[in-house]
Amino acid sequence: MPTIAESTGLVTVINVFAVEPSNQQKLLDILARATEISVRDMPGFVSAALHRSLDGTRVTMYGQWESEDHYRHYMATRSTPGASPYVEQALAIAKFDPGTYEVTKVFDGPSKVMR
Repeated sequence: MPTIAESTGLVTVINVFAVEPSNQQKLLDILARATEISVRDMPGFVSAALHRSLDGTRVTMYGQWESEDHYRHYMATRSTPGASPYVEQALAIAKFDPGTYEVTKVFDGPSKVMR
């Protein structure tokens, strides 16, 4: 489960996919399958969470890696021809906008009870 905290040393990857509402669930399924089958076993992978926009036009994946080097290694193996049919499937129906981040500040609300 993703943990959002300051000063963990983890690299956060936030990937935003623009998608037609009719393809949102298909994209979610592709990304979930890719993560289950190949990404979660990569060295340095910590966790990931998928999010869908309520208007159906975006899917966001929040991922955590032990280091930027681990993430770069994953990206290098992912881009090898034929290495991941999931990437090709996702990019056939969505526009991809990746980014890597470091958590700098976390704020809690007054109630810590999950709904």
